[in-house]
Amino acid sequence: MRLAILSDIHSNLEALARALESLEGAEVDAIYCLGDIVGYNADPAQCVDLVREHCAGVVRGNHDAAVATDEAIDALPPDGQRAARHNRNCLSDDQRSYLANLPPTMTVENCTFVHATPDVPTAWKRLTTYPAAQQQFEYFDTDVCFFGHTHVPAVMADTLGVFQVCRGHRYLINVGSVGQPRDQNPKLSFGLFDTDTFEYRNVRLSYNIDGAAQKVRDTDALPNRLAERLYTGT
Repeated sequence: MRLAILSDIHSNLEALARALESLEGAEVDAIYCLGDIVGYNADPAQCVDLVREHCAGVVRGNHDAAVATDEAIDALPPDGQRAARHNRNCLSDDQRSYLANLPPTMTVENCTFVHATPDVPTAWKRLTTYPAAQQQFEYFDTDVCFFGHTHVPAVMADTLGVFQVCRGHRYLINVGSVGQPRDQNPKLSFGLFDTDTFEYRNVRLSYNIDGAAQKVRDTDALPNRLAERLYTGT
């Protein structure tokens, strides 16, 4: 089964539309989303609708929770809090209810899906070091756990020195961010995984950053800094 795994769309319609367009001819069997559909950018309602239409499964991210229920909104950075409040006002009751009721984790085809970490999914911890990642392997029993949250693509194996995804090892794989990359590469990021061949590929694509950034600038409730960071991938 060939899966596409998206994460951290963050209300960036231009990036999400480009990712979905690229998947039309990619012979993908299913698309999954690792959360944070909303936050930071200007098109939360359209992004929620597209995810609901195209994704076979979705887990809840911290910005989804903040926008839908006010949960942990104070833990977001100031720009994130402003964007969450703006996004909440853009969504219908049905859309907010959809976000609020997304599961924290999901298991499909020997893959675990979670926004942040499998040990305590709603603690919203960040996996940024190898030792921290190693502790997480005991909290999922599939061969692969896909996550997002840090917006930085990475592959971490259960064995030190293994950097390519291949059978015989277990993996934590960060697919990066569709809507707000933070690895100093402004191209959108997502993952493709074949459960039969065990092949994984991180996909990077250019998209209409100018369009997404201008929408942020045109929205008084969103700081211009959120537009500028799209160009720098930070």
